[in-house]
Amino acid sequence: MRTFKSMKLSQLGLIILLMMVVVISGCSSKDNSSVKLAYVAWDSEIASTNVVKEVLESKLGVTVEMLQVDAGPMWAGIADGSADAMVAAWLPGTHASYLEKYGNDIVDAGVNLDGTKTGLAVPAYMDINSIEDLKNAEVAASLDNMIIGIEPGAGIMTATEAAIEAYGLSDYTLLESSSAAMAQELQKAFDNNEPIVVTGWTPHWMFANMDLKYLDDPRNVYGGAEQIHTMVRKGLKDDMPDVYLFLSQFKWTAEDMAQVMVKIQGGQSPEEAAKDWVDNNEAKVNEWIAGVNL
Repeated sequence: MRTFKSMKLSQLGLIILLMMVVVISGCSSKDNSSVKLAYVAWDSEIASTNVVKEVLESKLGVTVEMLQVDAGPMWAGIADGSADAMVAAWLPGTHASYLEKYGNDIVDAGVNLDGTKTGLAVPAYMDINSIEDLKNAEVAASLDNMIIGIEPGAGIMTATEAAIEAYGLSDYTLLESSSAAMAQELQKAFDNNEPIVVTGWTPHWMFANMDLKYLDDPRNVYGGAEQIHTMVRKGLKDDMPDVYLFLSQFKWTAEDMAQVMVKIQGGQSPEEAAKDWVDNNEAKVNEWIAGVNL
C-alpha cells in the first residue's frame, strides 16, 4: 500500500513538474521570439524601422532582425513569409504595382503616417516651378539633362520614368543611385548654389536642412498626398498577437519622423536616434503598446 501511495505521489510530482515546465516555457516564449523587419534604405524608413525595432526590443522583449532590401524584395518577403513585417508601404500611388502583385498574400495592419508626398524637387533658388519647365533648352543644359534618382525599382523611380514620357523629357537621363547618394549630390549642389533636380519625397530630412520646393505636376503623374502603411505576413496575428497589436497601433507624424532623421543626419547612429526618440516620447509609445501583454 505504501509503495502504491508513493508511486502515486511520485507520478503526481512528475505531472506537476511537467506542468511547471510547460508554464515556464509559455512565459519565456515571448522573450525567445524573433521578428524580421524588412525595410528599404530610405532615410524615412531607416528612421521608422529603427524606432519600431527599439520598441519591440525594449518594451516587448522581442529580438529583431533587420533586413535591408530594395522595395520589390521587401514586398515579396512579406508575401512569402521570409519577413514578418514592414512599415514602409507608400500608398496608394508609389507602391501601387507592388500592392497589385502581392496584396492578396499580405495583411495591411493600418496607416502609420499620413500626408506623404513624392515628386521632382529642386532648390528654391531655381527659377522654375513646374515639370513642364524642364523642357526649356537652357534649363536642360544647366542640369546636364540629368535627373538624380535613387535605387532602381523604387516606386518613385517608376513614377519618374512615367513623368519623363508624359512631359516629353526624352532628352533627360534618370540617374540610378541610392537615397544617400541622391541626398549627398543635392546637398553639394545646394551648398554651391548650383541647379539640380532630384526625385524627392516627404518626410525627408533634406526638406528640414535645405530650402527646397516640389515642381508642379499638372499631369498628376505623381498623384496627391499619400500614406505609409504597415504590412505584415499572413499568420503574424495568430503567431505573435502582441507584436501584431503593437504594429497595428504604431502611428506617428511627419514631424516625429523628421526628428529622428535629422539626428541621424547629424551623426547619430540610427539605433541611438531611435532610442532617444522612444525615451523622450513615452506617452506616444504607451499608446502604441496599449493592451500588449508586457
